[in-house]
Parts: sequence; C-alpha cells; structure tokens
Amino acid sequence: MIYLDNAATTFPKPEDVYSMVDHIQRNLAVNVGRGSYQAANDAMKIVDETRFLMAELLNATNPNNIIFAPSATIAANQIIMGLEWDEYKVVYVSPFEHNAIARPLEIIKQRYNITLLQLPFDGVTQKLDFEQMEQDFALNPPDYVFINHISNVTGAVLPVDIITSSSKVYDATVIVDGSQSVGLLEYNLQKSKFDYLIFAGHKNLYASWGIGGFIKNSPHRLINAFAGGTGSDSLNLSMGDSYPSSFEFGSPNIIAIASLNASLKWLKEIGIDTIAKKKKHLMNHLIEGLKSLPVVLYTPADGVEHTSVISFTVPDYEPSEVGAILSGDFDIAVRTGFHCAPFIHELIDTKSTRGTVRVSLGYFNTENDIDCLIESLRSL
Repeated sequence: MIYLDNAATTFPKPEDVYSMVDHIQRNLAVNVGRGSYQAANDAMKIVDETRFLMAELLNATNPNNIIFAPSATIAANQIIMGLEWDEYKVVYVSPFEHNAIARPLEIIKQRYNITLLQLPFDGVTQKLDFEQMEQDFALNPPDYVFINHISNVTGAVLPVDIITSSSKVYDATVIVDGSQSVGLLEYNLQKSKFDYLIFAGHKNLYASWGIGGFIKNSPHRLINAFAGGTGSDSLNLSMGDSYPSSFEFGSPNIIAIASLNASLKWLKEIGIDTIAKKKKHLMNHLIEGLKSLPVVLYTPADGVEHTSVISFTVPDYEPSEVGAILSGDFDIAVRTGFHCAPFIHELIDTKSTRGTVRVSLGYFNTENDIDCLIESLRSL
C-alpha cells in the first residue's frame, strides 16, 4: 500500500516507537504511580521524562504545564468546557477549524447563546484579511479566539502570531490547535503569547494512537470540567486546580505515552527541520505532477505558507469515487470527503463537489509514491 493519509495519522511509525510499545506492553503495562512497587515507579519516570521531552521540543519553561489526554479531541473539550461561559461571550474561530473545536463550541453556543464569529480569510488565496479582522475585533471584541495552526484540508499555515497579537489587545484568551503542526513546525512557547496549545501524538509527532494533550502557556486558569481518580489525595472529592495532576484523570495510557517518549527522541535525533525540508520537497514534486493533470487544486496563493497537505477535485468524479479507484485499482490510500472540517468547504466552495480528495505526506513517503499517484490519476 502507498499510504498518503498522514494528516489523519502518520504511518508507518519509526521502528523505535514499535520497539518501545512492545517493551512497555510486555514489561511495564501497569498503573502509573498508583502502586508502591518498582514497575509503577518506573512507569512514572517514563511519563515524567516524556513531559520533559515535550517541553524541550516546544521550548516551554515548565513541563508540569503539559497535560496528557487520550487524544487532541479530548484535550480540546477539556479546554472548551473548562472556560467561563455566559451569553455575553464573543468567540472567533478560523474557517479552518476541525470538528474537535467546532462541535464542542456548537454545544456551548446552544447552551449559552454565545456570539460565534469567523476570522476573515479569502476563499481563493486563503489569506487573512488583517484590516477586516481589526475592524471585526473593534466592533465585537473577542473573549476567546481559536486558531487551527495548519489546515488539515489545504495545508495552509495560519498566521498565529499576528492573530494572537491583535487578540491580546482585547485581553482575549487564545487557543491554538496544533494537531497538524506540533512536530512539524518550530515552536518557542517562551516567546509565544497564546494561552493554550493542543497537540496530537499520532500525527506529526509519530507516536501511537491514544496520546494527545495540551500545554498551558499563560497564567489563565481553566475550570475543571472532568473528574476522576488521579492516584493521590483519594479521600478529597475535589479535583483541585494544580497542573498536571488535576487535569489528568483516570489511569494514564502508559503504552501510548511511552510511544510518544520514543517518537520524541526520534524526532530530536532526525530534527524536525530535516523532516519539514523533505516533506516540502515531496510536496513541490506532488504539486508539479498535479498541475499536469485536469484537476482543480485548492492550494493557498503565493505568500501564504503551505505544508504537506493538499486537496483537489477531479472533474466528472466525486471525491469518494476517486478514492475508491485509487484504493481498489492501485492500492493507494488517500482521504476523501469533508475531512471533519465543516467551515473550510464554504470558504473554498467544495460543498457541492462533496468535499475533496486529500493527499497528505509523511516523512516515510518517497518520490516514487507520488509518481505512482500521478500516473494512477492520469489513467482516470
């Protein structure tokens, strides 16, 4: 199989990840820190080290501000449900948001009747209209701003720092969804002004399923919206508000966390800049090939940063038909449809086409993979 669905989850994983998962499953699959025995303590050391490695990757000052969750979606829900809400709140989202953000906010909208607005982006260029954003903020000052750092549909990289700076004029809380960017883009949280960063282990961090989370990057405090056992202070029914323990409830997934431990060490050895350069080279090769075909590309215009995700449609074919042909006839895996991103298809006008065909590249892809895809599409 030629796998080109890395925006959903990177595959394959580094061998170090497979080895670590097997080792932990066989030797340390115990409740982390919840037993007075060596295996539990050893498992806890892996969790602590992984937190440190994440802080190092992101240039964060305090590893304890890194919260592990079963997924980025659950992390997003923890943040959204942990914010203070009333009918006067004004919330801005980018038109690139994933349903991990959009659907919890829809629940909040129905519950509290908040004002939910979109940041202004051009549908053709996918570029932020900065002047319009400034006018919108002045007319309806933001309380919360949600920014998807990289679109999982078009690969557009959003200007997070610019949006954050304008938001902070109004003392807004800014939440960045880094599910597609953490592990691919360089971060320096000591300089960044946004408040929370969400990450997904199974995407560009190359870890297994079952590990995601968020990083608190400001003094802003969340309400604890979820509760459960933490392994300590068990007679106290209050979860408290200390980081990280009060926001990590239930038995930690030591197997998934250990996979992240191994993948972070692998990323450090390879270098995320090396990965980014390889993926950029492959994407340029892919775009060149797609431009030779009668397809409609939904790439950002020049001047808008773009990464290793691209969408297109093929005239006279629905995206699902293209995906079925690529899979059935050529054993090529791509993603088709709306990609769990409800707003972007209004922006780029692909609702009537039933979404797009999405190709997303990973570190383990090759030029040959892309050539096979192009030749397969040429045969349609």
